[in-house]
Amino acid sequence: MTSLSPRPEPTAGSWALLCILGLIWGSSFLGVEMSLIDFKPITNAAIRVSLAALVLLVVTLKTGHRLPGFATSTEKRIWLHCFGMGLFTNALPFSLLAWGQLQVTSSFAGVCMAVVPLLVLPLSHFLVPGERMTRSKVAGFTIGFVGVVLLVGGDTLFDDDVATPTIFLAQIACVGASCCYAVGSIVTRLCPPISTQSFAATGLLLGAIMLVPIALLCEEIPEAPSLQSVVGVVYLALFPTAAATVLLTVLIRRAGPPFLSLVNYQVPVWAVIIGAVVLLEPLPGHFLMALLVILVGLALSQFYDRWRHG
Repeated sequence: MTSLSPRPEPTAGSWALLCILGLIWGSSFLGVEMSLIDFKPITNAAIRVSLAALVLLVVTLKTGHRLPGFATSTEKRIWLHCFGMGLFTNALPFSLLAWGQLQVTSSFAGVCMAVVPLLVLPLSHFLVPGERMTRSKVAGFTIGFVGVVLLVGGDTLFDDDVATPTIFLAQIACVGASCCYAVGSIVTRLCPPISTQSFAATGLLLGAIMLVPIALLCEEIPEAPSLQSVVGVVYLALFPTAAATVLLTVLIRRAGPPFLSLVNYQVPVWAVIIGAVVLLEPLPGHFLMALLVILVGLALSQFYDRWRHG
């Protein structure tokens, strides 16, 4: 995917792609809510990943690209990174979010995405050359972590009637999905050079291979799903999965995981707006308080050093 070099400065095009990706991902939680009407969580993830893999395989082959081979050690390493991408960017987080959204609102799941850049910071420090944890980043990480605790523990602190073990596990599942995305971004960043289409298509293909057997063994596929569920899962496949996988791969390649992590400033906001306007979801005060604390931590970790030296 990229050479292991320090993070390049983002261009105007990178910022534009970041905004588009934020809107697409912010709307994905609405798609999950729609598809969960008839499709169970792992089946939901399996269908969206399989359809997206099919679309990107066709696009990859039509544009003259190919899947990586196995002849050299570098090609074998690429397959390992594609496997990591399929597991941590697709199979695991999609399943965890879908299961979590059976109990929590789409707004909560969206706010959890703000956790991703908090985890990218220490991972990049140890794994990506040129990315170092400065004092401001450590301070931002600490503040953001307080926001995560407030987000997950808010029901217990402010509303004992809502807090149940099942809801707590669902909340942890959503935060766990964010952890998966952080790991997946580092796996993508460290992949040897390969075309964006090939990497995205191969990762989705491997994700589908992981999910489909589990879905068939563990869950029942509905015989006559509603139009709303079908529209939801098809939307998830084409936009937040297929298109977004290409966009995130391009952004990581151009500007690195920390820049991509800035999309998570947008995703929670779009998820909250869409959840409140379209799904009429309630917005507990601690949701917004937690989001504000997390975003303050992210802003400190991302921009303080640039402001101080610029």
